[in-house]
Amino acid sequence: MPISKALTIAGSDSGGGAGIQADLKTFAALGVYGCSVITAVTAQNTLQVSGIEAISPDMVRKQLEAALSDIHPNAIKTGMLANSAIIEAVAATLRRFPRVPLVLDPVMIAKSGDALLATEAVRTLCEQLIPLADMVTPNIPEAETLTGMRLAGDESIRKAAAAIRGMGAKAVLIKGGHLAIDRSEDSRAAEVADLYDDGKEVHRISGPWIDTPHTHGTGCTLASALAAGLARGLSPYAAARQAREFLTQALRTAFPVGAGKSPVHHFHRWW
Repeated sequence: MPISKALTIAGSDSGGGAGIQADLKTFAALGVYGCSVITAVTAQNTLQVSGIEAISPDMVRKQLEAALSDIHPNAIKTGMLANSAIIEAVAATLRRFPRVPLVLDPVMIAKSGDALLATEAVRTLCEQLIPLADMVTPNIPEAETLTGMRLAGDESIRKAAAAIRGMGAKAVLIKGGHLAIDRSEDSRAAEVADLYDDGKEVHRISGPWIDTPHTHGTGCTLASALAAGLARGLSPYAAARQAREFLTQALRTAFPVGAGKSPVHHFHRWW
């Protein structure tokens, strides 16, 4: 039986917890063969990002062509794209190949606070890549940057999701980790709620707030788990629910590997 395949287009994390490394681990954990296009190399660990070097747009294009022409992924996920030239190269190349479900994670800021997307590239992302996306997965700050809105509650988050769909995306999943309910009251009862909006249905996908400092790579992991679900034939909503469940367990079982914010545990089902 053919195996499901997914492609990640993202930056490399030398600490192994986010970016390409997190995506490939997630694909493997969910039974999907993973391949990759590296857009940037970062020098980082659990404490900081000490260096970023973008790959040339031409080399990004060549990697993408190589994967699409031979591996034929069933779903694609984008993460760190670094700058406008890389975004334009990715968008132009994707348009030349048969359409594949695309999950766009608009990675802008690392957990350490370091910028992972040039400010001038946000407009390019909105104009060139979001119209190709089957699902866009911003967190609250990213959704605010994309829409220019201030998000403080359910109504504003719904408006932001609609605005991102208005840019051409088929569906939006706004991650609610930055607005966890009752987080300061009782961590055992706290909740994280993501908003799913595909233009026909709006759903609240909730899970428990996991009180752990080891949250490096959460956004990458959620988006790649969603892409893995699409690669295996799940509907977008079912894939989003599976992704939230997978991330919850990965957070619950996370362990320290360094002195700062360590990664989630992608292989929690086995060890």
